[in-house]
Amino acid sequence: MTARIPSLPTPSSTRTTDTSEDVAGYLPDTGDEAEEDLADAPAELAGPAAQIEWDHGGRTVAGKTGIELVQTLVKRLPNAPGVYRMMNAAGDVLYVGKARSLKKRVTNYAQGRGHTNRIGRMIRETAAMEFVVTRTETEALLLEANLIKRFRPRFNVLLRDDKSFPYIVLSKDHPAPGIFKHRGARSRNGEYFGPFASAGAVARTINALERAFLLRSCTDSVFESRTRPCLLYQIKRCSGPCTGEIAQADYAELVNEARDFLSGRSGKVKSEIASAMQEASEALDFERAALHRDRLSALSHVQGHQGINPRGVEEADVFAIHQEGGQSCIEVFFFRTGQNWGNRAYFPKADPALSPGEVLGAFLAQFYDDKPCPRALLLSHDVEDQQLLADALSARSGRKVSVTSPQRGEKRELVTNALDNARQALGRRLAETSSQRRLLEGLAQTLGLAAPPRRVEVYDNSHIMGSNAVGAMIVAGPEGFVKNQYRKFNIKTEGIAPGDDIAMMREVMQRRFARLLKENAEGAPAAALLSDEDDDEAPLPAWPDLILIDGGQGQMSAVREVLAELGIAERVTAIGVAKGADREAGRERFFMEGRQPFTLPVRDPVLYFVQRLRDEAHRFAIGSHRARRKKELVRNPLDEIAGIGPARKRALLHHFGTAKAVGRAGIEDLLKVEGVSEAMARLIYNHFHPDS
Repeated sequence: MTARIPSLPTPSSTRTTDTSEDVAGYLPDTGDEAEEDLADAPAELAGPAAQIEWDHGGRTVAGKTGIELVQTLVKRLPNAPGVYRMMNAAGDVLYVGKARSLKKRVTNYAQGRGHTNRIGRMIRETAAMEFVVTRTETEALLLEANLIKRFRPRFNVLLRDDKSFPYIVLSKDHPAPGIFKHRGARSRNGEYFGPFASAGAVARTINALERAFLLRSCTDSVFESRTRPCLLYQIKRCSGPCTGEIAQADYAELVNEARDFLSGRSGKVKSEIASAMQEASEALDFERAALHRDRLSALSHVQGHQGINPRGVEEADVFAIHQEGGQSCIEVFFFRTGQNWGNRAYFPKADPALSPGEVLGAFLAQFYDDKPCPRALLLSHDVEDQQLLADALSARSGRKVSVTSPQRGEKRELVTNALDNARQALGRRLAETSSQRRLLEGLAQTLGLAAPPRRVEVYDNSHIMGSNAVGAMIVAGPEGFVKNQYRKFNIKTEGIAPGDDIAMMREVMQRRFARLLKENAEGAPAAALLSDEDDDEAPLPAWPDLILIDGGQGQMSAVREVLAELGIAERVTAIGVAKGADREAGRERFFMEGRQPFTLPVRDPVLYFVQRLRDEAHRFAIGSHRARRKKELVRNPLDEIAGIGPARKRALLHHFGTAKAVGRAGIEDLLKVEGVSEAMARLIYNHFHPDS
């Protein structure tokens, strides 16, 4: 059965305007009890009770660190599965591992031989260890992945890009369900389809599905307030359920068709639409036949722009790893309902000595720690404990999950394609990283820095005549822009003259470095954190060793005053970059302490690099300003009243229509609104009539 869709209007001309994980949940009861047993029996665990102490949450032995500590603690470890943590003297977690037998695994560390340089350094830095006994090795694997994501230990394989994936959701909490993009916790009542590799892929798919199934994408509040069909109805991307342009039963049928398509039954849906088109054509209802033709075209567009669409793989994630130049790239392809829903490249932090299978195995356990798992995982390399991983994922998802490394057929072709993508992605990253390091070295040489900077911070302001002023900070390092370190500062200082960039920069600097001093008072500049032993994998430091200010002498004077007041003028190198005459790119002037203002040759690569950094800061500042300005423009006056939540706000708007009408209403009128008491009515009235 195909939904009866009303004939939509065909306007003569249309212009479209695009307007911390809960670890306790993974700790088995017997594991907690076992850990308490270990804590209550220090004499059995490692000799004299007076030697065993707790420090930074782990077991220590007085006067012992490194291999001596491990040899002491291993004596009474149980021959049972579990998870262990190794910590340094400051209490930082160095490594989290799981074992089928805690005693046998930790004994390997106690032998003191056969270790790589990296593992040897880890053992030497260990000052405390902590153990959790689990019922099964599967539980140990799940707990290990959770703890790694929580503590991000230096010596583990780390999933560096852990951004959540977007999904498509068909809502269930409304008589006229809508189709929406969703990211984050699944708090809304609805059916979720995904994951998709990017928000852009979701937006393109929803756009096509709107044309195919004419489902609404407006919010519930907009739906309730409509009195006539919106523009989406006019351009044939919605069937108009808000104003009754389509019967509720027919709209429900459209929803069912969309659900079938997203669930993999696309052939059935296309066949039904094709039949409806033929029937309309035979009945000489050419307008309705054209509508069904457009729907078929939209569905073909969805499937035709997804690249590889395997016939024999209904639901699977494909993982392929490529290693080169001491780095690893893992390419992930998502296949759902027989369709390719995109791919994403990951670059986990891992010891170069680890094999592809070891890196991939550690990556997979973390990857599915907070994501739904498909029925099949197709891998380019066999991983350690492959069956254990399958059992753990099956236990978590509540259904059988297979983990295989196909050697022939269509599945092998999918893996080979993913491997080619991983190879190309890593090649691009290596080229970009090499170029970035050369530019940082050139920047250090040009500016006379002692060493190439590992953390560069760039600051800029954005406003319109002082309104909605925002300060922005972007961060760059040896691997390019570090976007998870970007920060924005809503200017809060009262009395700043409109357009006073110097005062705004002073506030940004004071807030940034006062907080940095509070959180990392003992932190050293970036160059001091580098070690000859582990230069390439040193973590991005909290303290910058170079800051670039978008501004001239005035901004630089304000910055130096703030740094001097905080007592850190000697710890941070600050440089101002002023636009040249007529704001022409290539004629920038640099302001630096101890040097006269200077310029760089027009074709100097370092100048291009600084321009790119400044432009990124400018882009981020403008984007933050526009977001704040947009929020201010759409802010409802009712949001400013304490005690007015979403429910009361909705009731008031449904009753009066607009916030302006609420402001004109008297107390007696306000009392007629459901959920508004006399005290609340007076509060609302006094907010709009302060003089009364």
